[in-house]
Amino acid sequence: MAAAEAVGHGPLHGVRVVELAGIGPGPFAAMLLADLGADVVRVDRPGGPGLGIDPAYDVTNRNKRSVVVDLKAPGGADRVLDLAERADALIEGYRPGVAERLGIGPQACHARNPRLVYGRMTGWGQEGPLAERAGHDVSYLAPTGVLGMIGDPDRPPAVPANLLGDYAGGSLYLVVGVLAALHHARATGTGQVVDAAIVDGAAHLSAMIHGMLAAGAWQDHRGANLLDGGSPFYGTYATADGRHMAVGALEPRFYEEFARLLGLPDDAPDRWDLTRWGELRERIAARFRTRTREEWTAVFEGSDACVAPVLSLAEAPGHPHLAARSTFTGHGGITQPAPAPRFSATRTSVRTGPARPGADTAGVARDWDVPALAEDGARPGPGGTPSAPSAAGPAAAS
Repeated sequence: MAAAEAVGHGPLHGVRVVELAGIGPGPFAAMLLADLGADVVRVDRPGGPGLGIDPAYDVTNRNKRSVVVDLKAPGGADRVLDLAERADALIEGYRPGVAERLGIGPQACHARNPRLVYGRMTGWGQEGPLAERAGHDVSYLAPTGVLGMIGDPDRPPAVPANLLGDYAGGSLYLVVGVLAALHHARATGTGQVVDAAIVDGAAHLSAMIHGMLAAGAWQDHRGANLLDGGSPFYGTYATADGRHMAVGALEPRFYEEFARLLGLPDDAPDRWDLTRWGELRERIAARFRTRTREEWTAVFEGSDACVAPVLSLAEAPGHPHLAARSTFTGHGGITQPAPAPRFSATRTSVRTGPARPGADTAGVARDWDVPALAEDGARPGPGGTPSAPSAAGPAAAS
């Protein structure tokens, strides 16, 4: 594919990013940069990341290009350094010290390219007592206080998939850091290291709650507060067909409209009488149990009651509002979220499907002027076909 096709359009058109293959927040951050128009080259390891997912369905590798490099083989580190020399940013998700041992740490990369932004994505960060420990989303969320906020008070904390830690506290903070450091590098000619840790990002997300806690407006336990499901007018309710509706009627006028459309009786407890929140919740729950999700959706359609149906992943693309905005898109037979956010002058799109490991070696070698990549890719492997040596690279940190 031509260089122009690989980069496409978007506000990061012309920005070059090297992604050292890993799992979780690193690939998602690189996908976001690629969605925004950056030319992201993913350096895959021989044998893949070991997650067992078919690369054809790994949407987090869309809009990227892939080369395969064995970082433990002679010359492997040099290939990465060649790419880093021509890049604006590099992203890696190894445990602290692994990149340095492989010869591709910040010092080695900055020796070749002082302007490089070196993004490091880990759960615990580059320093601290737990920096060398393994972990995953839920174990990073646990000590920040964030996990303990989520769920019913009489049940264990609820696990929020891997969205809150890996992607919100991890990927998005890495992208913010990389973009800020790119701005600094363009202004000063000096690159730097971005230390993005999921524990830092997840803790940062709770800033408003800490302010409320200090002001006495938040109780430090689950299900007792305005925004954690404690209030009966901010939560979810089961419908007659076993599905659910979400209610967020916080402001007085929104609550009044909600109560009217729900058919809440006049003798229902005052919503600010916290001692009767349990009674009010049961009254609301009883009303929702009288109709199906679709019937209640029709009741609240076009209102400001702040009520919405809880949809499944498969149902979400068909929601009228999301469909009208093309919030989801189809590419290569896969329905997936479209790039976000949106730009008036530099539109973004899903330009290519998930990058197949090593499939873009020739194009990257040409476009980035690293001919040795193509020479490596054409070297016969043990089975007689072009490949890199089979030793696997280091494990990702998260």
